[in-house]
Amino acid sequence: MNQYLGEFEEVVLLTVAVLHPEAYGIAVVDEMEQRLNRKVSIGALQTVLKRLEQKGLVTSVLGEATKVRGGKRKRYFTVTAAGQNMLSEVKMQRMALWEAIPEMAFQ
Repeated sequence: MNQYLGEFEEVVLLTVAVLHPEAYGIAVVDEMEQRLNRKVSIGALQTVLKRLEQKGLVTSVLGEATKVRGGKRKRYFTVTAAGQNMLSEVKMQRMALWEAIPEMAFQ
């Protein structure tokens, strides 16, 4: 892995994948809060999504403007192949750590 992926970045990336193809800001916040039972700031999320996009781990497109949103367009995010590879690598690293724990460690 040539890039570091922080814990919050990892969770955001996973959530974008879970919500595909409907991963936009508020939907990601709602999903993360529901699944993780923790408060997520939209500002922190936007910062991380921008950073993930700069790293090439997600791409984004603007959706159509809607009257419901006062003409504002939603930005939809998708995990790239590089993002998928990063998630797979992180998962393998975590599984290797779990598998290396001796049985008696949790007794």
